[in-house]
Amino acid sequence: MKIQGETKSRLKKFLGLKEKSLAIHGGQEPDPVTGAVMPPIYQTSTYAQKAPAQPIGEFEYSRSHNPTRRSLEDCLALLEGGTYGLATSSGMSAIHLVLGLLSPGDEVLCGDDVYGGTYRILTTIAKRHGLKAKFLNFAELDKNSKFIEENSSKNTKLVWLETPTNPTLKVFDIQKIATICKKNKWTLCVDNTFMTPIFQKPLSLGADLVIHSLTKYIGGHSDTVAGAIITNDAKLADQLYIDQNSVGSICPPFDSWLLLRSLKTLPVRMRAHQENALALAEWLEKHPKISKVIYPGLKSHPQHALAKKQMLGFGGMLSFTLKGNLKTATQFFKKLQLFTLAESLGGVESLIEHPALMTHASLPTSVRKELGIEDTFIRMSVGLEDLEDLKKDLDQALR
Repeated sequence: MKIQGETKSRLKKFLGLKEKSLAIHGGQEPDPVTGAVMPPIYQTSTYAQKAPAQPIGEFEYSRSHNPTRRSLEDCLALLEGGTYGLATSSGMSAIHLVLGLLSPGDEVLCGDDVYGGTYRILTTIAKRHGLKAKFLNFAELDKNSKFIEENSSKNTKLVWLETPTNPTLKVFDIQKIATICKKNKWTLCVDNTFMTPIFQKPLSLGADLVIHSLTKYIGGHSDTVAGAIITNDAKLADQLYIDQNSVGSICPPFDSWLLLRSLKTLPVRMRAHQENALALAEWLEKHPKISKVIYPGLKSHPQHALAKKQMLGFGGMLSFTLKGNLKTATQFFKKLQLFTLAESLGGVESLIEHPALMTHASLPTSVRKELGIEDTFIRMSVGLEDLEDLKKDLDQALR
């Protein structure tokens, strides 16, 4: 597709910029017609042509390409250290596009602890289309370097990682897994939603594809739903662009504009999320009503050393287990005043949820128990409120 060949030249002028500058300026320039500093919302479906197959500019139809969406895609690619970006209608549509690269009979090796929607699509829609999925604890690589290969088959084509995982926050070694994938000619896709490119850059560690639910931290304000795929592989990008254009799973212009606005504060927000999350994790570890706290920034985390090596920060997500039972957890949720009981994550406001009954309800009970997602297991997205207010709310609810 025409836009594909021009991507590198468009991004070249921004490559010398540091991260904070990229978030503000990457892929964006003043509008050439009006001089508008912010990229306009090109709320149009089609574009005039001088003659048949001779568009006035580079754009013909907004399902294929849109100037506002292109700015977003370029900015995301630059932040991830990639070349090609696709902005989609949701995180799940991004996952669906990646799975569309496979053929019936192909096998996906997926982390055992993933977002419930990822588990659902792999065990329902993908299965109906002839794909096979095997769920593995990639942390076993620490004990057995052949673990992944021993659990693969001749039909393995794709390895799917979340790291840290959702919701138990296990950390997997991207570089080590990428080496295994390259040796076996498997595609490695990393869901980088929790860390964002501010705290983790999977492409630089050997991943072939990075996906995001832009709904979360990159959107950051709980006001839009979107997804993204980023890669450096021109062949993969070409196929993904063709498939996206064919099925129409695109991020609309207004949502693209909202996401561009949010990207400008992403580096600042992520560091503020982390500051609050680490402080709350350390505080909760000492609370008498809590039996366990999981946060990659804690020394008690099993993969804390790997997290320090692989990540540039620890993020704003933490999980913990209450002492008690389901009734205890239900009472706790009802008492909260500042934290909002809701699905999703990554907004400026603090959200809290019950994975067993909410985001991970699609997992069989036996799988949830094996992962440690019990009735008293809580997932928290720490927002940007005052730390003391967050502590006060949690403490009164726990008491």
